Amino acid sequence: MAQRFILNEVSYFGAGARQELPEVLNRMNLKKALVCTDKGLLACGTAKMVTDVLDNAGFPYEIYSEIKPNPTVTNVQQGVEAFKNSKADCLIAIGGGSSMDTAKGIGIVSNNPEFADVVSLEGCAPTKHKSVPIIALPTTAGTGAEVTINYVIIDEKRQAKMVCVDPNDIPAVAIVDPELMYSLPKGLTAATGMDALTHAIEGYITKGAWVMSDMYELQAIKMIAENLPLAVEEPKNPVGREGMALAQYIAAQAFSNVGLGLVHGMAHPMGSLHDIPHGVANALLLPTIMEFNKPCCVEKFGVIAQYMGVDTTGMTAEQAADAAVEAVRKLSIRVGIPQTLSEIGITKENIPALAHQAIQDVCTPGNPRDVTEEQIIELYTKVL
Repeated sequence: MAQRFILNEVSYFGAGARQELPEVLNRMNLKKALVCTDKGLLACGTAKMVTDVLDNAGFPYEIYSEIKPNPTVTNVQQGVEAFKNSKADCLIAIGGGSSMDTAKGIGIVSNNPEFADVVSLEGCAPTKHKSVPIIALPTTAGTGAEVTINYVIIDEKRQAKMVCVDPNDIPAVAIVDPELMYSLPKGLTAATGMDALTHAIEGYITKGAWVMSDMYELQAIKMIAENLPLAVEEPKNPVGREGMALAQYIAAQAFSNVGLGLVHGMAHPMGSLHDIPHGVANALLLPTIMEFNKPCCVEKFGVIAQYMGVDTTGMTAEQAADAAVEAVRKLSIRVGIPQTLSEIGITKENIPALAHQAIQDVCTPGNPRDVTEEQIIELYTKVL
């Protein structure tokens, strides 16, 4: 069986990397941008750190900021109209997964108008044309959307997250500048960082994993374990921020190609039905789902423990696997992630609807251990 591995063409890394933006736009012969960001990043000045670069270079742009934390079909449709009206020829996405996912939807629909209803993009849509060129500048170290072929949009009518997988949506250029992450609050730093860890762990154990993806995911696990506490506890420390910025990118390169699993399958409905931040949902579920998957992943969990910094000398395979789960749980607690569904407003009565969506989620079949809807109900109940 042939393995496919898709990466973006060009990426820039390091403090101040955003200064490369004018040269990138010039090299691509682009003339005007629609900047996709959110109102929070405009208010706190993070987006301005990028638009100042455009202003200094005299590069024209307009801003589209009607983007929700869990972006919707409406956000994409409005963005498509804004792009058309702006007469722009490229998209600059400034933000976390929300801004970048919205930009992907805008870019795909703009060049593939037969998918204008957006809902038709769910799953692996047979688009024919590459997205409008996207230059992605992440402001969180979590989703890795700047290098993935995936994006997630909420269908408001069904109150369900659509996972869209399309090689045509990958950004043309990623600019990973940790200075754009310095103002990220501790809670968001923790949640997005644990999202990145979830990507790395699920990408390492998913059914589609292989030697190429394993290489990326294990390095990401190591870097996140080392750098996330520092990024949370010392937000201005360049070591922690740069480590996390690179780690989430590394993790995303692999999971984008091999898929994820049940943690994401169960986290997506928490976002669509209860507007729970994606990183929080993943982090809360991860240790419990690891325990569920342990019978299929004992050896790999032992390796995870080692890359999380656990000395497994003298441990049995079972003990090392347990140590991996415990290391993840301790990291989650250390960075302040809620540990129960009730803490974030989800009740026992909500669980059946969550489970019904989770069993249908596109990520769930990638889980290393097959699961039923009844088992998903039990797992939600376990973390209630």
